[in-house]
Amino acid sequence: MAGTVADLIVATLKTSGVRRVYGLPGDSLNGFTDALRRDGGITWELVRHEEAAAFAAAAEAGVTGRLTVCAGTSGPGSVHLVNGLYDAQRSRVPVLAIAAHIPQDEIGSDYFQETRPQFLFRECSVYCELVSTPEQVPWLMEIAMRTALERDGVAVLVIPGEMFLADAPKGAARRPVVRSSSHIRPDDASLERAAEVLNGADRVTILAGAGCADAHDEAVALADALKAPMVHALRGKDFLEYDNPYDVGLTGLIGYSSGYRAMEHCDALLMLGTDFPYRPFYPPNASVVQVDVRGEHIGRRVPVDVPLVGTVKDTAQALLPLLERRTDDSFARTMTDHYRRVRTRQDKLAQSKPDTSPLHPQHLTATIDRLAAPDAAFTADVGTPTVWAARYLRMNGRRRLVGSFNHGTMANALPHAIGIQASHPDRQVIALAGDGGLAMLLGELSTLRQMGLPVKVVVFNNGALAFVELEMKAAGIVHYGTGLDNPDFAAQARAAGLYAARVQRAGELEDALRAAFDHDGPAVVDVHITRQELSLPPKLTYEQLKGFTLFATRTILSGRGDEILELTRTNLRQIRLE
Repeated sequence: MAGTVADLIVATLKTSGVRRVYGLPGDSLNGFTDALRRDGGITWELVRHEEAAAFAAAAEAGVTGRLTVCAGTSGPGSVHLVNGLYDAQRSRVPVLAIAAHIPQDEIGSDYFQETRPQFLFRECSVYCELVSTPEQVPWLMEIAMRTALERDGVAVLVIPGEMFLADAPKGAARRPVVRSSSHIRPDDASLERAAEVLNGADRVTILAGAGCADAHDEAVALADALKAPMVHALRGKDFLEYDNPYDVGLTGLIGYSSGYRAMEHCDALLMLGTDFPYRPFYPPNASVVQVDVRGEHIGRRVPVDVPLVGTVKDTAQALLPLLERRTDDSFARTMTDHYRRVRTRQDKLAQSKPDTSPLHPQHLTATIDRLAAPDAAFTADVGTPTVWAARYLRMNGRRRLVGSFNHGTMANALPHAIGIQASHPDRQVIALAGDGGLAMLLGELSTLRQMGLPVKVVVFNNGALAFVELEMKAAGIVHYGTGLDNPDFAAQARAAGLYAARVQRAGELEDALRAAFDHDGPAVVDVHITRQELSLPPKLTYEQLKGFTLFATRTILSGRGDEILELTRTNLRQIRLE
């Protein structure tokens, strides 16, 4: 194949199904971007910050399951990719990052913009290598792409800028690199041990996560056979919340008391494709069977009696015939009844009077849920937008919810939405953005306009880093350094050429959201919500109660007693319902 190394890279990406590269140009990337221009088969998606490029690639990969690509120029350009790549790696999605490097003969001389990207990216990748000769490119490209796909993670190729312009190796041919498909299930003896544990238990609970992405029916079939309430982790919400009579909601810090109780009262726990990290929420004395395709992840959170290495789909199909089908569903009925009561209370919290100002975030999120398309894709910033998304967005098998749920970084919602919208131009994409998160990567509003992406950005504007404040309150600390003197985000959006509206009362909300959702282009709705809104965990510990008491006392003594009054007024209805 004639042409340059960059031509070979572009041809390999294109024949493997890649259609977009997210990034910012720079001199070390010139050979690569010029090859993209000349080929014309892959779009260069110009963002305003390389961090957004990596986030966008991560979201596209998460929704499509296909390899996506981002790129950064030498030194600071590729360094900016790191946070988004950490997010992709911890979300286990296949992303290839092309990190351009300084001239090869200057490496090690403290040259302008010199970094050591092959070391920098090693911690947030499944594969990271420096290309030293043009002859390496075909092999290292294939290894990097295949590793990203087969291990569901980030692969990084570090390429000195001049190498993109070098002649392609003689005889090098573009070869498509695509994901393989395998059936992975445990051995018969392990399955029999698992069945023995589950059949011998009186009360089985299932904790299920993102590993159930293609195994909804199998997971529900297990719950039906065992008459087991099913608790879903946040990343399992998309795949397990709908058409599931055994669902009892989430557990964890942003979960429901019903999910917590279903875990607390079981004597056997079946974990399906989840690495739920919060140890205090696991049952202390239950037998545990854990299914995960990554054997090294089994037993990381709780002692496991029977490890089952395999996909949830294949393992469930093999395990089901070994289970004794139960007729006593009293445990499941008790827990699902509890869940229905919890949902009723949560839905009441989402009601607001038309003149409410500022309005409650529960009402805002429930209204978004009601007006959104049946196949809408939602993204949510870390913090309170994730809390309300977890509690009020309803999944139906067609909707998706994407966030930085493992890495937990700010400012992910808008760039995640960019990646989903770019790869799904006809799908409704709604970003639930925190005011702190949006401000951090505010420049990406210009990306929406330039790329013509009709993302709908709803700003949860409470004038604070609210989740950080909540953590401070729980620790007994008077919040400090968390207030945000926000601009008029709607005015800023209009200045960037976007449709925008500002909402300060509940009665204005529905019309503003409808207009934004119907608008043929990007839109921003800046919604002012209550700052002192508590998102209570499913179980308050003594330490948390002590922390809130200390917070209240110290806040009053510091002369800020008005905040305690506002906190009480805002949450009085929630306290009554809880």
